[in-house]
Amino acid sequence: MLSKKTQYAFKALTFMAERKIDEPVLIAEIAQKKKIPLKFLENILLELKKAGLLASKKGKGGGYFFHTDPAKISLAKIMRLMDGPIALLPCVSLNFYEKCQDCNEKKCGLNKVMIEVRDDMLSILENRTVADLALL
Repeated sequence: MLSKKTQYAFKALTFMAERKIDEPVLIAEIAQKKKIPLKFLENILLELKKAGLLASKKGKGGGYFFHTDPAKISLAKIMRLMDGPIALLPCVSLNFYEKCQDCNEKKCGLNKVMIEVRDDMLSILENRTVADLALL
């Protein structure tokens, strides 16, 4: 299940991508239009800025804007930034792998199924972008 943090990140980025105007947008405007708590949104946008996906401008006419083209920001990247692993089990994660303490992965049927789930999910999330969300 997507966390609220990830859902809000997607909502904010979609709003920004839909604007079609290449100028900064105020956090307050995003928060109001998308009904996202302001303080929560501030933290989310700051994380996206630290990751190099957004940039900001201070002062009059300031706000957040895309530093990376929305068509080049995969949904998987946003999910990993906000929540960490996408995989449902740590033993099948590509980026956050951890061996399960009570399991033999070679003989674990659940491991095999979760690898299939991960691969199918990633094939979609890695190939869909923030720009796609604005078009759907």
